[in-house]
Formats: sequence, C-alpha cells, structure tokens
Amino acid sequence: MLRLSALYRYPLKSGKVDVLQSVDLDKLGLDGDRRWMLVDEASGRFLTQRAEAKMSQLSALWNAQGGLTLRAPEQSAIDIALPGDDAELRGVTIWRDTLRVPDAGDEAARWVSDFIGKPTRLVQVPLDRARSTQSGFGKDDDQVAFADGFPLLLIGEASLQDLAQKVGRPLEMLRFRPNLVIEGSEAYAEDGWKRIRIGDVEFRIVKSCSRCILTTIDPQTGERSADREPLATLQKYRAQADGAMFGQNLVNDSNGRLEVGMSVEVLE
Repeated sequence: MLRLSALYRYPLKSGKVDVLQSVDLDKLGLDGDRRWMLVDEASGRFLTQRAEAKMSQLSALWNAQGGLTLRAPEQSAIDIALPGDDAELRGVTIWRDTLRVPDAGDEAARWVSDFIGKPTRLVQVPLDRARSTQSGFGKDDDQVAFADGFPLLLIGEASLQDLAQKVGRPLEMLRFRPNLVIEGSEAYAEDGWKRIRIGDVEFRIVKSCSRCILTTIDPQTGERSADREPLATLQKYRAQADGAMFGQNLVNDSNGRLEVGMSVEVLE
C-alpha cells in the first residue's frame, strides 16, 4: 500500500525545513510553504543556497498568523510579523518572473543583511500576488508562491534508496527538498503517475523536477560535496533535455488537510 510517510515545509525559500505531521493546503500548496524569500536589496533578485550556501543554516519557523521566527548561528532570534496592507511593495525577480510583493521592513532587513553579509531584504507573497506556474505545464490558472516553478514536490522513498545505492553512500531526503514523501512504491514509480489522491485532496503531476547544484549541499552542515554527488550520478542515468530529473512537481486541485500516514491512491 502506498502511504504518505513525510511532510516537509520550507517557510523561507532556501531556508531550513519545518518537519510536519499534518498541514492544510491552499491554492499555493502547503499552507505557509515558501511564502517568504530573501532578495538582494539593490537588484531585487532572489537569493538561494545555490549562491549563498549558508542559507542552509537559516531557520525560519512559520506561525499561524503567517509571520516568521528567524534563527541563525551567532545571531539572536527575531520574530517578524506578516506585512500589513500598508506595507511597502518591493519589485523582485525570481527566475524569469518579476512581481511586486510586500517588504517585511527595516528591522528584518538589518537582521538578514547581517546574516548574508550584504544588503538584503525579506519579502512575503500573499495569495493575491502569486505567480503563474511554469508555462507549458499544468493549467493556465495554476499558481505558485516562491517555489521554483510549482507548488509541490513529491519523491518516493524507493527512488532515494536506489540513488543512494548507485552513489555508494546514504543520502538525506532533504537534499532534494520535497514536500511529500511516499513509501510503498517501486523506485521511480512516481515518474509514471498523472493524478493521485491523498485523503480528500487530488493532485496533478505536471512535470519532472530538474535537479541542480543544491543537491550537493549537506542540509545539516551547509557544506558542498567535493565529488558533486549525488548530482554527478543523477546526470549519468537520469539525464533528459532539461537536466537530471529526480522527483515530480505537483499541483493540488483543491484545499484540504494532509497527515503523515495517509494512504495514497494513484488515479491515473
């Protein structure tokens, strides 16, 4: 039987994980997932572990009011409120998308600038300012917050085990930053799924996930692997035109609640 074995949320894009036992969904995926982002103050361009590996050590816990508590080594924790309707809007760029979103204010900016080591701003995306998902996939009205292209990412436990065997050492699932982890399937079974149901929520699988250098960063230490693993192995046997594929991007077609342990039904 297929089962939802883990739920992961990343309140701040490229920040540390929030491990969940249950969570609600809205139109942008898991409630509170990647609704916040760091951007370069001058350019408005988004920052991630790809260029700022230390972000793997930045903890951002989401609260029910939509705010954040940020923690990092050698810095005092800070509570940041959800920006109000009168918050300054800041122009930001994430990949090819440009949008205007609320800025979290100067106190938050000083904290994240001290952490990053250069002028940085913290921004948040409300539902009514979300981006469209990657063009050419899914439906025209599919939307996403600050995730790279789609609201959700799913990986099967057996797929990770297969990759780890090929690499020759254990691998942490969090290198791949999924939201949903499924147990009970064969390795890469998720590649062939088109629709699934978990609880009362149906999901569409819209695109395989192309992996990048982020997978080579140890989620515990923030250090990059000298041998470029597991990306190097993925590129040998999972390469497609768009890159080395691992995991599947999803869109939820309704709101609802997920809990670890729920059964997973493949509809198509």
